[in-house]
Order: sequence, then structure tokens, then C-alpha cells
Amino acid sequence: MERNVRNQIFTLQGFYLLTFFGVGSLYPLLSVYLSESVGLNGYQIGTIMSVGPIMMIFFQPIWGMVSDTTNKPTVVLGLTSLVAGIFALGYLFMDVYYGLLVVAILVAIFQSAIIPVSDSISLKYISKVRYNYGNIRLFGSLGFGIAVFIMGRLSEGFIGPTIIFYSFFICLVLSGFLSFRFPKERAAAKLDLKAGMKELFTMKKFLIFLAVTFLVFGPNLANNVYFGLFVEDSGGTYAGIGLAFLIAVLSEVPFMRIAGGWIDKFGLLTVAALAGAASMIRWLFYFTEPSLWLVYSSAVMQGLAIGLFIPAGLRYIKEITPAHITATAVTVYSAIGNGLGNWFSTFVGGFIYETYSIYTVYLFFAVLSLLGIFLCFVLMKEEKKNALAY
Repeated sequence: MERNVRNQIFTLQGFYLLTFFGVGSLYPLLSVYLSESVGLNGYQIGTIMSVGPIMMIFFQPIWGMVSDTTNKPTVVLGLTSLVAGIFALGYLFMDVYYGLLVVAILVAIFQSAIIPVSDSISLKYISKVRYNYGNIRLFGSLGFGIAVFIMGRLSEGFIGPTIIFYSFFICLVLSGFLSFRFPKERAAAKLDLKAGMKELFTMKKFLIFLAVTFLVFGPNLANNVYFGLFVEDSGGTYAGIGLAFLIAVLSEVPFMRIAGGWIDKFGLLTVAALAGAASMIRWLFYFTEPSLWLVYSSAVMQGLAIGLFIPAGLRYIKEITPAHITATAVTVYSAIGNGLGNWFSTFVGGFIYETYSIYTVYLFFAVLSLLGIFLCFVLMKEEKKNALAY
């Protein structure tokens, strides 16, 4: 690998490490901060934490159009990273619900640009230099897991839980400046979202798999909000929350590496159903109020669930959609499947947490996962029927 390419790869890896370190510093511990330090109730925490997915649904396409129109994706990425980091400091000056909600909305609007724009630049560059995207994105998972572990320990020390906001700010400012050194890749061609969505929403398999993603992946994303509260209710401390997240996130890495082989051997939908089953078993186990050491031990189930579902989901979407609308399909899949599913699970989870308990939230997640598994079998039956027709 020539020196210039190697330097660009290091820049991309550094960006993902910093960005996800910032995200991992803030969101897994924010719900605990809002509960313990501010004193918000479950309804209020659920609403604030569900703002991000909603902003993603509406603003990801907008930032994509801004990036396309200006043809300066690195500038868009750098500025949105800087502004999101600055707005996050607003949490330090707010101790009332509506003020915190405004801060959450402002952070989410600008943060919603970071991952899709950086992914677009990265994917285009690595396809040109023939490098493995997984070896770049892997640094994001490492950053996230390490951040929760470190911030959990620092939050218990003399610094206190406000360290999570300073860490998010510093990391996003640094990643913002680092993004200006990204490869000078032009924005992708503008997608005709209206025409693409019209065609996509006539495809039965695509619609069913969107529902699968909503039901299986949504609770896994919402778990980032409620897992900290769950560990705390199980007797864990901030440091314990960090350790649990570290185990969970790092367990994704080996499963992402073997996912391709499993998909080739067992099939996409079988692997997606297996990921859904792993999620359901994990959520049902949490409903039984297990001891803290069992919670730590079972955190590796996240690797089986997320580490398999992410590659299987994206590959299935690419396989079932025509080439000319694949990019649109991925955009819709991310915004509606992941964004809406995340919001729904987080928002409803807040009401359940306030009315019942954190353990009942995980029963709700288990029911959603069971429905997702059922729809996977519906898709398998549909594909078998289509194969027989040919």
C-alpha cells in the first residue's frame, strides 16, 4: 500500500475512532445522568433519548442534499461535527426538561449528518483503492466500547458524570478538524428519492424486511439508552455500566468477521432470524432480573445479534433491489428501518419504564423481536414459493 493511501486510511480510522468514542461517551450514560443527576422521570428520559432517531429520519436526506448540492462533503462533515460537539455543552447549563429537550434536538440535527456523510466518503474511497471497509468501521466499535468503559470509571471519580459532555465535545471537535484531511471525494450522484421510493414501496419483500429491521434492530439500538439503567437497577455502578458496554460492543467484532461465511453457508434470512432469536433470548433473560455477574456474562449476546444482523441486513437489501435503486433502498432502510424502529422502541420504552419497570421494557423488546423472527420466516416462505414458481 503506497504511503498516501496508508495515510488516508489512518485518517479515516482515526475519524471513526474519535467520533464513536464521543458517541460512546455520551449516549449510554446520558439516560443515567438524566435520571440520577437531573431527576427526570421515565417519560421525559424516553422522549429526550428518542429525539436522535427522529431527527435522523428527517435530516439525513436533507444533509445528503446539502452535500450533493455543494459538492463539498468534507466541509459539510467537518462543520456538522464541530457544531454538534458545541451544542452538546448545552447539557451542562440546563437542568429542566424542556431546556434539555431543546439541547437534544439541536445536537441530533447536526449529528445526523456525521455517519451517512462519512460512510459515503469512506465507501467511495475504499472502492477506489480496494480496501476493506470493515477494517475502518471496526475502529468505531472499538472507540464506542472503550469510551463507555473509561467514562463509566471517570464518572464515579472526582470528575463526576458531567465528564461525558466534555468528552463528546472534545472528540467531535477533533474529528471535525480531522475530516478536513479526508480524501477529496466528490459527493455521490443525487438520488431521485421520490421515484426510487415509489418503486421500492411496490416491492413486497423490501417492505417486509423493513418491518423485520424495525422489530429486531430497533430494540437493539434502543438498548443503548436503557442498558445503563438496567445495569444500575441490577446493582451496577457507572464503572459497571462501562464494563458491560465494553463486553457487549467488543463482542460484535468476531461475529462481524464470520458473518460473511455464515451467510454463504446458511442464507441471509436464516442469519437474520438467528440474530433476532439471539436478541429475543437476551431480552427475555433480562426480564427475569438476573444477577449482575450474569448480566456481564450475557452481554456477549450482543455480538451474535448485532454482529450478524448488520451485514446480513445490508446484503439482503442489496440483493432484493434493482441496481438502479440500491442506493435509495439503503437510504430508506437506514432512515425508516433503523431510525423509526429506534425511536419507537426508545419512546415506548420510556413509558413502560415509568409505568412498570426497566425489566418490563426488556419484555417489550422481546415481543418485538419475536414478531421480527416471525416475519423472517414469512420471507423465507415467500422466497421458497418464488423459487418453486421458476
